[in-house]
Amino acid sequence: QLQLVESGGGLGQPGGSLRLSCVLSGFGLDYYNIGWFRQTPGKERERVSCISSIDDSPYHAVAVKGRFTIFRDNAKNTVYLQMNSLKPEDTAVYYCAATPGHDYCSGYGPTDYEYWGQGTQVTVSS
Repeated sequence: QLQLVESGGGLGQPGGSLRLSCVLSGFGLDYYNIGWFRQTPGKERERVSCISSIDDSPYHAVAVKGRFTIFRDNAKNTVYLQMNSLKPEDTAVYYCAATPGHDYCSGYGPTDYEYWGQGTQVTVSS
């Protein structure tokens, strides 16, 4: 059974940075597409970024493009979300998710992911 554990959330300053980590256990990263999602109360879960298993190519939603970076360290079975130039509207619970596949993740939505972490709160406020 694949398990995902997020960490790195907390309070960030507007314009500041945070790095989220997602550690996978149970399976290697190689054949999994990994995504980061976020959700605020009363809203649907929103896709933030993902990284494709086939060639590590990233996808970023328009709202975070140019500010967030997703990358993986296969040796550590960890996927990171580097969040720079934080904005108050980035405040949310962030989830990482994984699904098996050797293709591009850009077309994957929340319902396409099989495994989810428990989430980590990110609050951006001065």
